[in-house]
Amino acid sequence: MIAMPSRALSFRGEGDGVQSEIKTVDRFVRVVLGYHGCSARFADSILAGRVKIDEWEKSENPYDWLGHGIYFWEHAPERARSWPEGRRAGGVVGAVIQLGRCLDFTDTQYTELLRLRYESIARTFGEVDLALPTNRGKSRNLDCLMINELTRQRDSLSEPFQTVRSPFLEGEAAFPGSGILRESHIQIAVIDRQCILGVFRPNLER
Repeated sequence: MIAMPSRALSFRGEGDGVQSEIKTVDRFVRVVLGYHGCSARFADSILAGRVKIDEWEKSENPYDWLGHGIYFWEHAPERARSWPEGRRAGGVVGAVIQLGRCLDFTDTQYTELLRLRYESIARTFGEVDLALPTNRGKSRNLDCLMINELTRQRDSLSEPFQTVRSPFLEGEAAFPGSGILRESHIQIAVIDRQCILGVFRPNLER
């Protein structure tokens, strides 16, 4: 159950396979809806509580666009459903996500942090005569390394990043001459599973 009183967002979290624990989030904290494309079997398991949120495996590929984490399409359930492209298609898990301490690349202070981290790591690689990985097409090995290193650096502080968020411009122009691309989207990578406040089954057309 999701309820929205005037001063807070309250909802039932998971516990022993049922929705039991009550949590409250301050109304000024950014909360978004994210959608995770997966197999129908996994979707059923996590929605039924057989797989708990704190057991949800992170993506840890070397080419992940936003580093290691649990990936969501922000406010885009149909993109989540189409993303697996037949490989694991069929399931979508909706999630209420508190962004918390977010490494948000729509904010220039964080793109500047990323630039500085790149310069530091590039110098280190150069000193030992190692080549940095590169981005090639949809494999973002360089971005993945830099974001992982930035979040690891922040982990040593008292307030580590909990989520990573970024827009991506993709696809063909919406119409000839347009600056709007048809597949543009926002992705979120959740590092701290506590930011996933609850899950739900999206109401999607068949």
